Amino acid sequence: MDKKGFTLIELLVVIVILSILATFVGSKIMSKPEEARRTQAKIQIEALENALKMYKLDSGEFPSTEQGLKALVEKPTVGSVPRNWREGGYLDKNKVPKDPWKNEFVYLSPGMRNPDGFDLFSYGADGKAGGEGNDADIGNWDTEEQTQQ
Repeated sequence: MDKKGFTLIELLVVIVILSILATFVGSKIMSKPEEARRTQAKIQIEALENALKMYKLDSGEFPSTEQGLKALVEKPTVGSVPRNWREGGYLDKNKVPKDPWKNEFVYLSPGMRNPDGFDLFSYGADGKAGGEGNDADIGNWDTEEQTQQ
């Protein structure tokens, strides 16, 4: 009696193996969007840094923490009001972007890490200070070129 086909045990072994492979491959594929978001946040921070440097060239100083990044799109009315603020602002689309997780970037001037300049950062995927991996903060101290006076 010669039976052709698979036994239930053989099918279950194949299903388990395929499940393990799918989990491994799926986790590798699913980690890429977060890596892309972190890269996007670094690029946005660099672009905002350049806009802040242009602001400083025109006004002689970086916006205060109170004025925030909004000073790049609207002439500040509080604190040290710049005389040479660029008409039209310093950002394309006249809008301060949010980080890739739809949170506001954090801006401190003077900075805690850069007391002669500013700190500009995103709290990462979790939206909270600190964290590890995808939840780690991403700041202008992570970019290749540090903000100079």
